[in-house]
Amino acid sequence: MTGYNDVWNALYDTWSTGETSGLATVVRTFGSAPRPVGSSMLVTAEGRVVGSVSGGCVEGDVLERARETILDGTPQGATYGISDDDALDVGLTCGGTLEVFVEPIDTRTFPELAEVIEAARAGIPVAVATVLDHPRPEAVGAHMVVRADGHDGSLHPSDAPPGFMDGARELLRRGDSGVLAYDAEDVRVFVRPLVPSPRMLLFGAGDFAAALAAIGRTMDYRVTVCDARPLFTTADRFPDADEVVAARPSQYLAREAAAGRVDTRTVIVSFSHDPKFDIPLLETALELDVAYVGAMGSRRTHVHRAQALCEAGVRAHTLTRLFSPVGLDLGGRSPAETAVSIAAEIIAARYGGRGEPLSHRAGPVHAPRAAG
Repeated sequence: MTGYNDVWNALYDTWSTGETSGLATVVRTFGSAPRPVGSSMLVTAEGRVVGSVSGGCVEGDVLERARETILDGTPQGATYGISDDDALDVGLTCGGTLEVFVEPIDTRTFPELAEVIEAARAGIPVAVATVLDHPRPEAVGAHMVVRADGHDGSLHPSDAPPGFMDGARELLRRGDSGVLAYDAEDVRVFVRPLVPSPRMLLFGAGDFAAALAAIGRTMDYRVTVCDARPLFTTADRFPDADEVVAARPSQYLAREAAAGRVDTRTVIVSFSHDPKFDIPLLETALELDVAYVGAMGSRRTHVHRAQALCEAGVRAHTLTRLFSPVGLDLGGRSPAETAVSIAAEIIAARYGGRGEPLSHRAGPVHAPRAAG
């Protein structure tokens, strides 16, 4: 949950009027927690609620805490877990634990909010760092706006532990929310990036690309479909894509990468069955620092593709990054079913999942596997 969303729009609306709102954010989770780190819920002074921190489990208690922080202006934290005596009272029955930080937000406590919203609306990556714990109580709730090239806010550098900026910028680069903890200083800072949606680049203007574009959109990807054939690459054939481009795939990808519009969260899938497009595209894609590169085709096609890529100069260890044949073995055949299998593989690659039935594995259902 790193993107700019309705909670931040609503927060800015109330902030602009000079009113105080209560913002509750999931800052840490353990085990099978219902919502990911970064999930937020806004409570306005009039009682309007936007967003969620637990899908309904603990909202009632968090709502009361938000009302308290609006009235007294004091941030507070709360941990909800199945092992707590009052866990069932607040409704957290999923077996996990989550830590929520509730803070008052207005022009006094967060004067930099307009700067944050302006950057987010312009598509400029920015992160908000919030102090959760500090030896100086008055520093709790202080903010710092972190950008790739600078920072400012009420969290003064003298209050930030050594190495904090490096850690915060790394979270911003990855687009991951997380807590930076410094036990020696008794300091914890939550960093929440507000970054543009990650990109899903689909090459090959066919039914499979159209099906994956629809799923990618629901997964909050910015979807681009690209094909060298203008006749097939039209917006009406891909209503769920944010962008439809008629261009040679490898050249388009190289231009986007050079322009800085491809990053570590980008996923790339080739549906092309034409080696003259497929091989140069994958050769380019595999040299980029992206989250996922997949290619459709049979096992026989994969053997020929791998051989061609090696002959083109792709190193063996680089070739291991290619997901081919693309998708998990779900048994489906239609474009829609195949798209589900590809989306499932993308999710598994992102979070380190094994793609096996949850009923077959022990441990927490929703526990994160990847760092961050």
